[in-house]
Amino acid sequence: MQKLISAIVADIGKVLLGKEHQVKLALACLLSRGHLLIEDLPGMGKTTLAHALAQVLGLSYKRVQFTSDMLPADILGVSIFERDSGQFRFHEGPVFSQLLLADEINRSSPKTQSALLEAMEERQVSVDGETRQLPEPFFVIATQNPLHQSGTFSLPESQLDRFLMRISLGYPTREAERALFLGVDPRAQLQQLKPRIDVAALKKMQSLVGQVKASESLLDYLERLVLHTRQSPECAVGLSPRGALALLHAARAWALIHGRGHLLPEDLQAVLPSVAGHRLQGESGDGIQLVERLMRQVDIIAA
Repeated sequence: MQKLISAIVADIGKVLLGKEHQVKLALACLLSRGHLLIEDLPGMGKTTLAHALAQVLGLSYKRVQFTSDMLPADILGVSIFERDSGQFRFHEGPVFSQLLLADEINRSSPKTQSALLEAMEERQVSVDGETRQLPEPFFVIATQNPLHQSGTFSLPESQLDRFLMRISLGYPTREAERALFLGVDPRAQLQQLKPRIDVAALKKMQSLVGQVKASESLLDYLERLVLHTRQSPECAVGLSPRGALALLHAARAWALIHGRGHLLPEDLQAVLPSVAGHRLQGESGDGIQLVERLMRQVDIIAA
């Protein structure tokens, strides 16, 4: 299992240079059956990461470019009357894929955002009074431009909470950018990627996440972290029970990726910024700054 996961990360690393940590976070999000939000400037490799994950994991892949005039039917699908048969026929929207890239989700209206986020939560869609199941696995990677850019609609906190993780890719390292200058073409590398596993194997990996053991002392540490966010005057809003469970699931997936069948405090700390950063609010800094202070202020071992 460890060799297979390392091979998957290495393959994606061929097209997304110097971003091993972010690739592992994205994989942990998928194995936890969550959804991923990537917030970054254009041109940082967000689309490349999503496409590479789909290629290596053997998932059906669709990309939707969100715009201000997009309607929910553009995502979910629509029933169209066919004259020949005299019946309405449902035409599936791009949401009916195993990995959906919702590109620049904050450029669409709140109504369209809500349609996608409801599908993410329920893993099904209701159109014309009929409920249709989405594929399994179903993984959404949404990208978001920084809110200071023009033409964006910020996601409400309740909708941000639907994403298990939020990450940022950031600028490439000096070595990675030099490789790009020397002619390493990520798009050409992307076309050469072959599936490492099939859907059945991926589901098996997802089932193994729940088998990663968490000791009583580890759960005590998790509880102290969560309680601190709720009691600290620095945090206007603490982690909800759903946020606490998200942290536990993500940490289990992180441990599995690194070949462990039990949780360590370092696993919680590794995923804490991406799981809690978009859920915490405070006047003394953004979510990531609050997470950094949280890890300094809460001891691993209880006093």
